[in-house]
Amino acid sequence: MSERFVLVDRDTPFLLEPSVQEWLPENHLARFIVDIVDRLDLSRLQASYAGRGSAAYHPAMLTALLFFGYATGVFSSRKLEAATYDSLAMRFICANTHPDHDTIASFRKRFFAEIAALFVQVLEIAHDLGVLKLGTVSLDGSKVKAYASKHKALSYGHAQKLEAQLRQEVEQLMAMAEAADTADDAAGLDIPAEIERRTARLEAIEQAKKRIEQRAAERAAEEAERHQRKRVNKENGSTPPGSSSGVDVRSAAEVDAAADDAPANDAAADDAAADDAPAVVPKAKEQVNLTDEQSRIMPTSGGGFEQAYNAQAIVDVDSMLVLGALMTQKANDAHQVEPAVAHLGQLPDKLGKVHTALADNGFCSEENVERFVAAGITPMLALGREAHNIPLSDRLSDPPPLPDDASSIEKMKHRMRSREGRALYGKRKSTVEPVFGIIKHVMGFRQFSVRGVELVAAEWQLVAAAFNLRRLFKLAGG
Repeated sequence: MSERFVLVDRDTPFLLEPSVQEWLPENHLARFIVDIVDRLDLSRLQASYAGRGSAAYHPAMLTALLFFGYATGVFSSRKLEAATYDSLAMRFICANTHPDHDTIASFRKRFFAEIAALFVQVLEIAHDLGVLKLGTVSLDGSKVKAYASKHKALSYGHAQKLEAQLRQEVEQLMAMAEAADTADDAAGLDIPAEIERRTARLEAIEQAKKRIEQRAAERAAEEAERHQRKRVNKENGSTPPGSSSGVDVRSAAEVDAAADDAPANDAAADDAAADDAPAVVPKAKEQVNLTDEQSRIMPTSGGGFEQAYNAQAIVDVDSMLVLGALMTQKANDAHQVEPAVAHLGQLPDKLGKVHTALADNGFCSEENVERFVAAGITPMLALGREAHNIPLSDRLSDPPPLPDDASSIEKMKHRMRSREGRALYGKRKSTVEPVFGIIKHVMGFRQFSVRGVELVAAEWQLVAAAFNLRRLFKLAGG
């Protein structure tokens, strides 16, 4: 080979054993994540190891491996195992060891809750680094596909038809078994096995119907409360709360009744007259997923419907760090203010105090406005779809002063119409929405890898912690 080129020699061994420290530049995300994990309190994870049998991989290494994997779009335990051979960053994290996919999967499943709990510790480190001080937050939700297909669902109407069909077939099979000429008529047919198979399916269908009926009963209870409130308003001749201000603000229960479980299921009940009693019988198209019964059919932003969960994020406006990663089975966001306020109230005092919350009209209801006010947080909730091309005179002027006895809704409407309020609310789109965009399109997280709302909630916190580590790396100059 010409002396003009650097020698490429793949055969000569290293004269000295190489160090993994030489494999990555100093300013690398993998190094940053390892350093952050070394600062976390992993005592709960370490205490779970009994110390018997062969030596286990250290939980700090496996935690860093999961954080880096989720931060860079590698979620599968098999792909993580392969990356410990193929990726220098993964080799660095694992110190040139290679935990197999069973070890990685078992660790994640066993310690999902504990790993998710590290989320708040990462926020505390962000505060210690001087990049996080609570003030204004943005709230939003996004549908994330469940680990289940929408085609693996059973509707209440189809369940009833299938149940009748199977019962009829069981009766036919039992009649065949009792007939004297069964051996000739049922050549090659194992009647006991056929009956057992259909009986098992009938049991599964019965359980599915019960779950659908339970959901219908819960929805009916909420509807009954809403109807009772309408009756009281009708008898008193009063208008619904908030109407006096000219603002169309529905209660969270009304929003939920109108949108919960998505139109594809036909599960949302139509608004009825105040004197009508809510129905308890499930609608024919109301369904339950047989793979992940806790997931729901939900409308997606691009149109259509998907078997999904509604992932919620509370994002700090200044740092764009995720302060809360919550999960709900409800398709709409109307009921998510209460858990959001509760979560913010549980954050460590050292992080500061949230004083303002920004959210779109999906979160807007009289109850939610009052919840924020009661928590000492100024709500900035859109009262409808944001208007485009606002006249210049409106953008450069403020509304007239409010009377002293103005309601919370009226005060919020006044803030939203002011120049300062419009500028502040404009930050919502540039904070919380990019977070979901990065998680889905940069990190590549578009589907959960576990089933059931508890495990899904834990994985969502793991995703948010991985996002925060990426963001913190950037804020620290990475």
